[in-house]
Amino acid sequence: MLDGELDWRDERLGARVRVALWLRDEVGEGETFKKQALRAAIPGSEQVDRRMRDLRPAGWVIKTYRDKASLKADELFLEKIGLPVWDQEHRAAGLRQISSRTRRHVYERDGHMCRRCGMGAGERYPDDPGSRARLTLGHVNPHKSGGGAGPADLITECARCNESVGHLTGPQMTQEQVWDRIRELPLRHKKELLSWMTADSRTQTATERAWCLYRQLPAELRDGLKRDLEELLES
Repeated sequence: MLDGELDWRDERLGARVRVALWLRDEVGEGETFKKQALRAAIPGSEQVDRRMRDLRPAGWVIKTYRDKASLKADELFLEKIGLPVWDQEHRAAGLRQISSRTRRHVYERDGHMCRRCGMGAGERYPDDPGSRARLTLGHVNPHKSGGGAGPADLITECARCNESVGHLTGPQMTQEQVWDRIRELPLRHKKELLSWMTADSRTQTATERAWCLYRQLPAELRDGLKRDLEELLES
């Protein structure tokens, strides 16, 4: 780093800028790194992974094992450094400002569930019981740069789907593989699935809607509601 240049260690800088500087100074184009190393370098930023993804619309090319077969599941590859977001003129490059009102509207519209995999906030992934779903917002067209930030442009996603879809070059499963899963469903479930396909939305029962809303609350509030419901049923 030259004298006078910004330092990724400067906590006064925004997380996105610090991530970009860290990638530039500590990784470099054509090199592999791990998320754990990034999180260790910039601790205390709960959304450091998202700030890294926010660099992609600014021309940064960061690949995962889904894009580059030689990578391990916990590795990423910095193929290209994009716009210098540490410079004031590029500080907002690629960013789309989403208002809290819009964010709340989209979550409620989508039933507080990931529209791609159907997971609700805090639910355990069937294929990875050690991980729980965390909801975020993605774009209907994940490869579209500079798009809008209105409800029609946005979709509720879990963080895992958001990470996967944002730089996916093809489907994770083939059409034939998905069809094989569908054919195995009982007739009643096939009909139910078709109704979801037709509506492009999974119909929720009142219980499921209450569950999704419950999962949005902090742990201590969820514990309080659980006790209240237990007492109600015992009375």
